Amino acid sequence: MSERVSSRTSYAPAPAATASGPLLVLTAAALWGTTGTVASLAPAGASALSIGAATMGIGGLLTFLLAGRSAFAVPRGGGGALPRVLCGGLAVAVYPLAFYTAMAWAGVAVGTVVTIGSSPVFAALLERTLDGTRLTRRWAAATLAAGVGCVLLVLTGESHEGSAPHAAAGVALGLLGGAAYAAYTCCGSGLMRRHSSRAAMGAVFGLGALLLLPVLALTGGPLLTEPRGLAVAGYLATVPMCLAYVLFGAGLARTTPSTATTLTLLESVVAALLGVLVVGERLGLWAWTGVALVLAGLLLLTVRGRGRAGEG
Repeated sequence: MSERVSSRTSYAPAPAATASGPLLVLTAAALWGTTGTVASLAPAGASALSIGAATMGIGGLLTFLLAGRSAFAVPRGGGGALPRVLCGGLAVAVYPLAFYTAMAWAGVAVGTVVTIGSSPVFAALLERTLDGTRLTRRWAAATLAAGVGCVLLVLTGESHEGSAPHAAAGVALGLLGGAAYAAYTCCGSGLMRRHSSRAAMGAVFGLGALLLLPVLALTGGPLLTEPRGLAVAGYLATVPMCLAYVLFGAGLARTTPSTATTLTLLESVVAALLGVLVVGERLGLWAWTGVALVLAGLLLLTVRGRGRAGEG
C-alpha cells in the first residue's frame, strides 16, 4: 500500500484527525491476525493460492466497488499516479499468493511473523530511497524491539508440519510477501497526497483484484464448491480484507508508511495467539518473550503516535 504522507504537506490531515491514525491501523492489524487461523479451517483440497486469490481478489473487488467512480480518477490524477497504481496493484496481487503459501509451508505463526515482521524494514528502505525520509530514533527503537520479538517467535515457535525445505521456502515467501506489503502501502500512501484514502485503496486493490481473479478461477474449485470453503472465503474477503483495508487506508492517510507497517506487527501477535488457542500450535518461554517485545514496540510507537501522529 511510494511516498509518505508528510505532516508538513498541504495534504496532511488536521491534528485531531491524525491522532486516530494508529488506532485505525491497529484495529486493521487485529483483524488481519485472524486470517491464518481462518484459512486453516478451509477444506483439505483448497490450496494456499486459491485462499490468497479469494481473499484479496474478491475483497479487492469489494474495495473497488466501495470507492465507486472515484477510483477511476486516481490513475489519471497526474504526479506519477499511474506508476504508483500499477506498482501497488502488482504488489497487491503478489502479497496474498506469497503470504498464504508461506503460512501453509512454515506454519500460521511463523508465516505471519516473517511476512508482517519484515514489512517495516522494507517500508523504511522504500521511504528512504524514494523519498529521502529521515526515520526517527523512536521508530527505530520500536521497530528493533518488535523485530527482535518476531525473530524469537520464528526461532522458538513450533513449526508447521512439513519438511525443512518447505519451511525454509515458506520463510523466503514470507519475505517476498513482506516486500510486497510494504510496496503497496507506500504506493497507496503516495496516492493519498492527491486523493481520498477510499479512492486510492479502490484503485490499487481494484487492479490487484483484476490480476487475482483469474488465479482464483484456475485454483478455486475445492475452495468454492464446499459450504465450509465458501464460508472461509466469504469471511476472509469481507472482514480481514475489505473492512480491514478500509480502516487501514483511513489510518494510513493519518500516519507514515514506516509507522503504519510497524503498527501492523500486532497482526503477528494476534496470529500467534490464535495459532495457540485454535490451531493447536505451541509457543515456549522465548516465543512468549517475543510476543511481549512486539507489544512493547507497538506501545512505544503508539504513545508517540497519539502525541505526534504522522512522525515516523
